Amino acid sequence: MKKVNGHEIIALFEKWSPKRFAMDGDPVGLHIGQLNRTVENVLVTLDVNEEVIDEAIRKGANLIIAHHPPIFRPLKSLLTDTPQGSMIEKCIKNDIAVYAAHTNLDVAPGGVNDMLAEKLGLVDTKIVESTHSESLYKLVVFSPATHADDIRQTLEKAGAGAIGDYVGCSFSASGIGRFTPVEGAEPFIGEMGKSEAVEEERIEVVVPGPIRSKVLKAMLEVHPYEEPAYDLVVLDQQSTDYGLGRVGKLLEKTTLGQFAELVKKAFDVPALRFVGDPNKQIRKVAVLGGDGNKYIGAAKRSGADVLVTGDLYYHVAHDAEAMGIAVIDPGHNIEKVMIEGVADYMQAACAQASYNVSFIESEIVTEPFTFI
Repeated sequence: MKKVNGHEIIALFEKWSPKRFAMDGDPVGLHIGQLNRTVENVLVTLDVNEEVIDEAIRKGANLIIAHHPPIFRPLKSLLTDTPQGSMIEKCIKNDIAVYAAHTNLDVAPGGVNDMLAEKLGLVDTKIVESTHSESLYKLVVFSPATHADDIRQTLEKAGAGAIGDYVGCSFSASGIGRFTPVEGAEPFIGEMGKSEAVEEERIEVVVPGPIRSKVLKAMLEVHPYEEPAYDLVVLDQQSTDYGLGRVGKLLEKTTLGQFAELVKKAFDVPALRFVGDPNKQIRKVAVLGGDGNKYIGAAKRSGADVLVTGDLYYHVAHDAEAMGIAVIDPGHNIEKVMIEGVADYMQAACAQASYNVSFIESEIVTEPFTFI
């Protein structure tokens, strides 16, 4: 197993939850410290406070991955006799780096909103509100038959050829490539001034837009030709949509009152609020972690009978009632599902990469409210 630093761990994390998924202005990324130190233990937490930093020190973690950014607004000063300043000082003195993945982790496939939907037992889930889409490209490259396998393997390793739940997808056709080296050329195959005919393969793979430069670079590095022939074509008929919230179906219909009890149990909360007739029939459910006040309309347009979200405002509750959509508010802290989810995902990803690092689930309760 390989010892790794924070950069390597975060690079692996950002393959799953890249910063480009974050909403505009969301301060995701490294907040405190540096990533070039060796990391053996990573603490995963929903929130960062001084108790969590103390926990990291006790458990030997020098990297924290958090969902909520500890520095949400720019600091004008850093006073170490304030709670926030004291926390940052303690991180620096103990060489603890803090990295935040906020709305990018909400949007990421398999991220917070998918974790919440899974807890509720939703099936056939889709995005509630699309935030952006990414184009898909087709890369066509011509290779001598002797090197086609190497090029296919390189393309797959770089991330090309992934379609749905399949990886390494490609198409090949054999043919004859013709060329004549002229003055200044240094041909891999052939002689100066002599026409050549070479057995070649035409290799086709799909490439997600955000990694096209990386894929091209990897292909060109392994391709034996001095001047490889390739085409990169945007596929207008296909794109990948990403967004906030998930909407899906329950396996069986239930009433709003019964479903509220299910939500309470699923998210392990002592109490919750809901808007709507307790006897209303519920089948289609939308869920959006955190503050979902802006997305009541999107949930209604998705066909949801009920939206599960946190921090519901009084007047927004009236709006939802007028729209005819029920809302269940189990609180913001239900996003704590990311602690186990991120730890499990990253532990498996690091094991696959042969990284010698452990992920620790924070045991500090960061729910600020007491319920009576």
